[in-house]
Amino acid sequence: MTIDKTAIRNAATVIVLRDRMGDPSILMGQRGANAAFMPNKFVFPGGAVDPDDATVALASPLNDLCHSRLNDDAPDGLQHALVTAAIRELWEETGLILGVPGAWDHDPALDWQSYAATGHRPAAAPMQFVFRALTPPGRTRRFDARFFLVDADAIQSDLDDFTHASDELSHLQWIRLGEARKFDLPFITEVVLAEIAGRVTETSAPDSVPYFRNNDEASLFLRLYGREMPD
Repeated sequence: MTIDKTAIRNAATVIVLRDRMGDPSILMGQRGANAAFMPNKFVFPGGAVDPDDATVALASPLNDLCHSRLNDDAPDGLQHALVTAAIRELWEETGLILGVPGAWDHDPALDWQSYAATGHRPAAAPMQFVFRALTPPGRTRRFDARFFLVDADAIQSDLDDFTHASDELSHLQWIRLGEARKFDLPFITEVVLAEIAGRVTETSAPDSVPYFRNNDEASLFLRLYGREMPD
C-alpha cells in the first residue's frame, strides 16, 4: 500500500501509568534514528489506524463520555477504530496486552493474529481519552493523534516483559513521571506529560479534553467536551 505523505492520518497513542498513587511512572521507548517521523525521540507507544481496526470486536466498550468526545470535530463512527488501534499498537510496540481472557468468535485480520494468539480479546473499558493533537503543516508525516490513558493494573501481561515487542521502539522502559522531561521528547509529548502530571491521582474522566490543532491558518488550543449520554 502506498502512503500519501501529505495526507493527515488518524492515529492512537497509549499512555500506560504505573503506580499512580505511589511513585508514578510511564512507559516510553525511543524511535529509530532513521524513522521518517520524530527520529530518535522518546515517545509513547502508538501509531496510525489501519483499515482492519474498525472490524475488531471489543470485549468491553469505551465509556460513553470518552466515546462522545472522540466524536467532536471528527467523522462519526471513527471512535471504534481509534480505540482498537490503540490496543493493537500497544501490543505491537511493547508486547503488553490490554484486554480480557477470551477466544475470538471470528478469524482475526493479519495485523491482529499475534494478539489473538495470546488468548485475549481487546477491551476498552480501562481507557480514558485525555488528549488530541494534530501535527503541524510542513512535517514529513502528519497525524491526528488521540491519546488514551490506561492504568497499568489493566494490563494482562508482565509489565516488565517486552520480549514480544516489535523493533519500532528501542529502549522500552518505565520512566518516573517527574523525570520524563530529562529525555529527548517531542514538544507535544511534553505538553501531554504536563496534563497527565496534573491529574495523576484523578481516576475519573477529565472535565474536558485538550485539543492542540495545527492547520495552515493557525495553531489553536481547544477543548473537547462531548456530551453526557442519556441513561
